[in-house]
Amino acid sequence: MHFNKNLLTAALLASSFLGASFSASAAVVPEGVKLAAKQELIRGNGTEVASLDPQKTEGVPESHVIRDLLEGLVNQDANGNTIPGVAESWETPDNKTFTFNLRKNAKWSNGDPVTAHDFVYSFQRAVDPATASPYSWYLEMTTMVNAEDIIAGKKDKSTLGVKAVDDYTFEVKLDSAVPYFVMMMGHTTVKPVHKATVEKYGDKWTKAENFVGNGAFVVNNWVVNERIELVQNKQYWDNANTVLTKVTFLPIENQVAEMNRFLSGELDMTYEVPNEHFKRLKKEHSDSLAIKGNLCTYYYNFNTHKPPFNDLRVRKAVSYAIDRDVVAKILLGQGQKPAYFLTPEIISDFTPETPAYGKLSQKERNAKAKALLAEAGYNDANPLKFSLLYNTSENHKKLAVAIGSMWKKTLNVDVTLENQEWKTYLETKKLGNFEAARAGWCGDYNEPSTFTSLMEGSNTTGGIHYKSAAYDSLIKQAIETTSAAEREKLYYAQEALLTEDMPIAPIYQYVTTRLVNPHVGGYAVNNAEDKLYSKDMYIIAK
Repeated sequence: MHFNKNLLTAALLASSFLGASFSASAAVVPEGVKLAAKQELIRGNGTEVASLDPQKTEGVPESHVIRDLLEGLVNQDANGNTIPGVAESWETPDNKTFTFNLRKNAKWSNGDPVTAHDFVYSFQRAVDPATASPYSWYLEMTTMVNAEDIIAGKKDKSTLGVKAVDDYTFEVKLDSAVPYFVMMMGHTTVKPVHKATVEKYGDKWTKAENFVGNGAFVVNNWVVNERIELVQNKQYWDNANTVLTKVTFLPIENQVAEMNRFLSGELDMTYEVPNEHFKRLKKEHSDSLAIKGNLCTYYYNFNTHKPPFNDLRVRKAVSYAIDRDVVAKILLGQGQKPAYFLTPEIISDFTPETPAYGKLSQKERNAKAKALLAEAGYNDANPLKFSLLYNTSENHKKLAVAIGSMWKKTLNVDVTLENQEWKTYLETKKLGNFEAARAGWCGDYNEPSTFTSLMEGSNTTGGIHYKSAAYDSLIKQAIETTSAAEREKLYYAQEALLTEDMPIAPIYQYVTTRLVNPHVGGYAVNNAEDKLYSKDMYIIAK
């Protein structure tokens, strides 16, 4: 996801990448560090993945695994810089036509060469309505030629603005100049898949016995709800610099159970930590506690198309009554910041403005909330009632209980908490079968549009269900403008409209807090998008 000015910023990307070439990332073991004889990493991954097909996933747990299995045009290094992946260099004369020069030694795990034709196939697959990719809108956001019409079923996928100039030259054409386009190519959805394997096995191509990938690792064993085991891909072009021989992802939803398995030595790295144990862990296991800023915002999502949240007054009242200071500083207390806007402050080259309601005291916000709810017709005789959906997680549940208590105390609201496992939760939100729901969004690249585009009307990723012609117009203008200053003004306008319409209630800006055994080398502590690549890690001898 991103970090500071070490990242290739939009301003830098706006310059022509003529002849751009960089050194690739790999496990860099410092001099004097002795490696353990056994190079195996065991990671907690939060939940069972919904899929390992890059064109069919939308969640963070899936991306963590796919990043090890498939390599796109570009990767990120430990500091969040965009660096070569399959593309060893790229150039653009105008930020509308991009030419990627692919490395000739990139191979699939079955020995086939990775070519420009693989990227043409995979990009077309992402926009093909038959694929039903939850992230097809992402390619539309790039303004890739014909992407919008293909997704809408108006044109054939073969008309997408991608082309194999030859086996190792991949060309992409956009309708509008997008200076941060190369950054966007690090996303899971635009990673390549092996055509012959997908066509032979269909949805079963990701099974361990069928899997063909081009990343540093391949699937060796997958036991649903228990573990996914990866081993080195001996065909990977940089396999000589991959130190780990095995990586295991465990789908542990209970943070206390995950913490206990870490403390007993069963895990090298957790997905997160239980909020209520943070202070003890900081005191007793400070050498294992890894905390970093993260390009993510936690929020509650209102379904604006059904009661009671089709009423703006109700949305605002419920949002205002959340005491974000208590959530961020007391319930969490790990460095999270209260959020009153969608785009986190850690984003590169943009400082979101705190809206008027965010500058009030909580007492003043509560008073406004009560007045709005009364105006909407709710009172002690007719209390507001709604359900709040969240995916299985003790941390999400504890926050929901605490915020539900705030609503009850301030507004006499009756909230029913509804818990669903990850895959079902994603589907429920997508179909709009909810009233309010817990959600979080992490940036796909380090530029404000990675957040503001989430709220576009055509986008159903994350189950947003907010449709505003005015907002969509602001998105379109921001994409089309060639002025960085004008684009920044439009981002401010987008955030202001979200504050006015309140389709979501931003709650806090994340930090990534997890337990990492000190013997894990190469952990990317400065990558705020939390894009971790196991190929860059190693186990230090004790």
